[in-house]
Amino acid sequence: MSRILLVEDDTAIREAVAYNLEREGYEVLAAGDGVTGLRLAREEAPDLLVLDLMLPRLSGLDICRVVRAERSVPILVLTARATEDERIEGLDLGADDYVTKPFSMRELMARVRASLRRDQLSRSASGTSAGGTLRGGGIELDRSTRTVRRNGALVPLRPKEFELLEFLLANAGRALSREQILDHVWGDGYVGVTRTVDVHVHALRRKLEDDPARPEHIVTVRSHGYRFVP
Repeated sequence: MSRILLVEDDTAIREAVAYNLEREGYEVLAAGDGVTGLRLAREEAPDLLVLDLMLPRLSGLDICRVVRAERSVPILVLTARATEDERIEGLDLGADDYVTKPFSMRELMARVRASLRRDQLSRSASGTSAGGTLRGGGIELDRSTRTVRRNGALVPLRPKEFELLEFLLANAGRALSREQILDHVWGDGYVGVTRTVDVHVHALRRKLEDDPARPEHIVTVRSHGYRFVP
């Protein structure tokens, strides 16, 4: 049984979402403020976070930032914020998916299932596929330990950054469209925008390129996507 942490300060929404998650067979932990939510995230190690952004005591973005620095867990954000810049900010901090309020409960349950399924497939792939090391441009990615080094120095990456880099390295020299990258890294059931790919590429460039503004290895293919140049 998957354990889901729901952090939502609106009592009516929290109770309705918790009820529907339990009907789906999930174990639900619930919190009404950010401080309690972060404590539960650390103590209970949930399989998924369903997280409101506008929380008392500690914001959802702050929780997202802290949790992402400490462990890999899918994060689904609930938000009344609908602008692209705000969604990108959350994705840049490590959110995996967004549901905009008001939302249908059917859509939310579908996104919960998809997030858990993608995480399970990702963990299965990392455990079975693939030992082996990918190299290029002074970058070394070890699939068995899920670590990345640049010129010998360890580079901490978020889970999606690692998977994106792995896909680019495994297809070095090939032009990959944003849609191909989105389908492979986030899964073909992912409902999101291709701008997500751009945000994660930008983050990788900051960590792996000498000059992120003039990348030598993770290069843009105009009007198409990206290519890794060894």
